[in-house]
Amino acid sequence: MKAEETRKCIVSGDVLPKEEMLRFTVTPDNTVVPDFKKKLPGKGIWVKNSKTALQTAVAKNLFSKAAKKSVKVDAGLVEMVEKLLKKHGLETISLARKAGVLLTGFEKVSDAVKKNKAAFILEAKDAGADGHNRIMLLAKNLEVFHTYEIEELDKALDKVNTVHAAFLQSEMAKAVHNEFSRLEDFLNS
Repeated sequence: MKAEETRKCIVSGDVLPKEEMLRFTVTPDNTVVPDFKKKLPGKGIWVKNSKTALQTAVAKNLFSKAAKKSVKVDAGLVEMVEKLLKKHGLETISLARKAGVLLTGFEKVSDAVKKNKAAFILEAKDAGADGHNRIMLLAKNLEVFHTYEIEELDKALDKVNTVHAAFLQSEMAKAVHNEFSRLEDFLNS
């Protein structure tokens, strides 16, 4: 079994699994850029997957300290990271649909939950109170994410009024769950 790879956060000093971290690198013109796919050259600079930690790294100029040289950090880096994480999550929703492991609409979601086929549920942040209450009663032990608004889901799925979605138990659902968890962790810590 392969040992879990860890990295040290430049903000907290905590050593964490790479999956719980955000990787950045410095371009040849000394600009800090996100490198979540870990494909860019250069030494990685790691920050805990947390909006607060990233804000601290930017505010305290910790990227320069970690790089051991003066680097440029875009004023909108935190917002850029949030957009990238949201975009990647939306892309995985689209992939799940293409893989046939995504159901949309309250009735289909309800049926999947009742038949124990759902791995987790996605509900639009701006869902109505009635639909929200019904889905929460139905979900019981299933995790329910409230990560995206209806408009974002509609655009990702090329549908209209996407409020509820169920991801069927599968490897693909696990990948989508990981992306949603990563985004929620970033936004809520």
